[in-house]
Order: sequence, then C-alpha cells, then structure tokens
Amino acid sequence: MMPSPTTRVETPSRPSLSVRLFSKIEAMGNKLPEPIVLFFVLAIVVIVASVIAAAQGASVIHPATGKDLPIRSLLSREGIVFIFTNMLKNFTGFAPLGLVLAMLIGVGLAERVGLLESVVKRTILNAPKPLITTAVVFAGIMMNIASDASMVVLPPLAALVFMSVGRNPIAGLMAGFASAGAGFTANLVIAGTDALLSGITSEAAKAVSTTIEVTPVDNWYFNIVSVFVLTVVGVVITEKVVEPRLGKYEGKTKSMTHHEPALESRALRNAGITAIIYLAAIVTFVLWPNSSLQNANGGLIPSPFLKGIIPIILFFFVAVGMAYGVTLGLIKNSKDLTKYMSEAISDMSGYIVLIFFCSQFIAYFNWSHLGTWIAVNGADLLRDIHFDGLAVILGYCVFTALLNFLIPSGSAKWALEAPVFVPMFMQLGYHPAFIQVAYRVADSSTNIVTPLSPYFVVILSMMKEYDKNAGMGTMIALLLPYTLAFLGSWLVLLAIFFSFGLPIGPGVYPMM
Repeated sequence: MMPSPTTRVETPSRPSLSVRLFSKIEAMGNKLPEPIVLFFVLAIVVIVASVIAAAQGASVIHPATGKDLPIRSLLSREGIVFIFTNMLKNFTGFAPLGLVLAMLIGVGLAERVGLLESVVKRTILNAPKPLITTAVVFAGIMMNIASDASMVVLPPLAALVFMSVGRNPIAGLMAGFASAGAGFTANLVIAGTDALLSGITSEAAKAVSTTIEVTPVDNWYFNIVSVFVLTVVGVVITEKVVEPRLGKYEGKTKSMTHHEPALESRALRNAGITAIIYLAAIVTFVLWPNSSLQNANGGLIPSPFLKGIIPIILFFFVAVGMAYGVTLGLIKNSKDLTKYMSEAISDMSGYIVLIFFCSQFIAYFNWSHLGTWIAVNGADLLRDIHFDGLAVILGYCVFTALLNFLIPSGSAKWALEAPVFVPMFMQLGYHPAFIQVAYRVADSSTNIVTPLSPYFVVILSMMKEYDKNAGMGTMIALLLPYTLAFLGSWLVLLAIFFSFGLPIGPGVYPMM
C-alpha cells in the first residue's frame, strides 16, 4: 500500500564523506598487526634492506660531516656482533622509555590518590563546554616548553577532564595528544626546541654565509600567531569531527572518589601550598646568581634547567600527590607510597615490552645508515625538481612530513636535513630561519600519526583503557584530521608570511 501524502517515510541518512573515509582508514589500520609484531617485521625489513644495499655498494655522504657512510649489512660479522652485544643497551638506553616511566611515577601517584580528579571536579566540572576544549588544546600547544613530557602528561589529564563532564574521554585523550604533539613547534615563549634547532641551522648556514646567525627568537612571531590559529583549529576538529564520530561514551568509567568536603578541601589546600613552596624554591634556585641550573652566560636557553625539566616535573607531582594523599589518610607510610607508584607503572607493562622491539628497530635503522641514505637521497630528489618561489617551500614541507614516518626524531632529522636544504634554499634567497620554520611545521604535524613515535604507543595504551577493541587504525583515524588540519593551516600561514613579507621573528623576514 502506498503511503498517503501526509505519511512521513524515514530513510536512513547516509554518512558524510569524511565519516566514511575515516571509517575506512580505521578498518584498514586495524588490519595491521599488533605494534610489537609490526616493529619486529620492520626490523626484519631493515636487516634485509641493509644486506641488499651493502651488496650493491651503496653509500651516502653525510651532509654535516662530509664523511662517506657506506650502508652496513646487519648480517655481516660486524652487524651480527652489533645486534647481539647491543640488544640490551638499545632497550635500556632508549630515551623515551625512561622519560615515560619517570613521568608516570609522579603523575600516576597524583592520579591514584585522587588529586587530579579532585582538581578537575573543583575547577572544570562546571565550565562551559567550549571553554574545556579550548583550555585543553591551548595547554597542549603551550606545554612543549616541557619538551616531550607534554605528550605524556597532558593526554590522560584531558581524558579525565572530558569524562568528568560527561564527554567521551577518548576525545579528550586525542585532543590532548594532538595539541601537544602536532602543535609542538608553536608557543608564546621561547622554548628549548628553539635553541636546539637554531644552533643546527646556524651551523648549516655557514656553508653559504659566515655572517648569518639564526637565534632562538628568529621564529618567535610566527610561533605566536600559530598558537592562536592552531587552538581554534584544534577546538573545531575536536568538537565537529572527532567527538561526533566517537559518539557517547558507553565504556568503563573510572570510579569517582568521595571524601568529606571539608577534608577534601583541606587536602587540596595542602597540595596547593606544597605546589607554591616547590615552585618558589625552583624559581629561586634557578634565578639565583651563578646558579648551577643556568648556562655559562647566566641564561636559561639552553641550560641544565631545561635539560632537567623532566625530574623537576616528576618531583612536583610526587610532592603535591603526597601532600594530598597524606591529608586524606591514603598515604600513611612508605608502603602506601610505593603501592600507588607501583600501580601506575604496572599499567604500562605492555608499553615496556613494545619498547624492547621498537628500540631494536630504530637502532638497526641508524646503525646501518639506511636512515641517512633515505634522507639525503630524498633531499637530492626534491632539489632536482627545480621548484621556484613558494612552491619549493611547500614541496619541502610535504617531503619532511612524509619523512617523519621513517625518522620521527625532530632534532635528528633536522641535523640530517639542514646541511642540505639550508644552503640550497639560501642560494635561492630564502632566510635560513624561514627554512627552519618550514621544517618545524611539517615535522610537528605528523608527529602524532607515525607509529614509529614512542609516544604513539603510549597513547594507544591509554586509549585501550577506555576501549579494549581500539587499535592503531582507530587511533590513526582519530588523529589524522588533526594532522591534516594543522598542516593545512600552517601551510596557509607560511604562504601569508611569505606573500606579504611579514617578519617571522624580530628583524627576520622570509627572504634575505
């Protein structure tokens, strides 16, 4: 029977193109093997590739040292010795392993005693929804002053914030990781990354001019603008793309702790007093004349203070966590303190196993010189394309963004690229600081979607706490919109600064 004219026939709505696209990406990604197996397979691939390349007599000239580096076979006598004698060193010496575990000792303690949850309830629980997302994204972008620690500290806090206000904690986790990882190069203040990269750039620029020096403030104006642009972009992606795709959270929620309001207020007060005393002590010690945490010139960029920021943050969380737990009676002795710290570390047992395989793959890749060979030959290929004007910068950004999937370390990759690209682009009239900022935006944007990043697997482990069925495909599908949006926004910013000749730093312009 045909429906009457007044009868409304409901038809299922067709998912949008973006939803269908990211669903396919998720499905494809989830077909990949578990990260442990993936790194094992990649290590085998590197071994085989090193054997083939070495047999062909492949080599590469290191752009920084000018030294000829032959591809070394991992199945040669020397290679086999390296594999077996350095296996434990590769694992225990893997820098992100210590960083992650150390941070979790402090942050885990503060979370286990309920301090983080209490702060969330008291300060953000009644905040407007847009303000929560904005605060998370802005904090993530700004936290790169704490270097890689931002990618470990912020995401679980953001997840807790979202869950406390009835939103999907995975959306908070993704927003925190994306802003801290993909927005890594932007900041309102000068960070350690500015000093590290500018030093490499200055050395590379000497190949063309000995009078040009790139300083840590040469990208400052561009970075300031980037903070506000990326904050807006991150909020839009979170609320319009990621969160709607996740839908309402139906999984396991972390139990809410309940204490007497007066007792909880006193615990928060004591934690706050402890925080103030701790920070005041650190500031006093750092700024004290001839402090051992200052550099030789009495400055902080670079300095032992920035290099030692991880233990400073670690002991901050330990101090405030202890103050809160002792006041509530949760920490009565050293056994209680040890228990909470141990529980936080035990949750990362899967990550520790994964890092064993990840560290071997990266060590093989570096020892064989395959990473250097790929970077240098890729740079030569880009140079041979003969782009002019803005096109060459945009093409370089795409190249670097893709190279990040093979060499995730930002400083190591710039140390390889700078001696090639800085002199090349300087001869085309580009200021080395502008080349540096082009590198930074490309490198940062894909930080969050490369499975080779040690922080990728950390966040994947955290996501599995809320969704046991989540895999790499799920995470990549959720993070890819941030990568594309951040990279696209940054490329537009580069085009604007270049086209209008705007200063990217004090007295520094795109062209020399």
